[in-house]
Amino acid sequence: MKTIKSLIVNVLFLLISAVGMADSGPPPPLENGAPPAPGLPIDGGLVILVVLGLVYGVYKVVSSKKILKA
Repeated sequence: MKTIKSLIVNVLFLLISAVGMADSGPPPPLENGAPPAPGLPIDGGLVILVVLGLVYGVYKVVSSKKILKA
């Protein structure tokens, strides 16, 4: 049973590797040489996300200390 699983894993690995090698290359460069503009800005809600992460982290620390006290 172990050899069958090993064989299946090896075959899948080889197939996935073949798909990765068949991938096309990068797109051709633009005429004016400028890279394309990014799709979306990353700074839109980044501050809110960091603040919410900090609040959640503090909440988890406080709740774990309450559990350890009880």
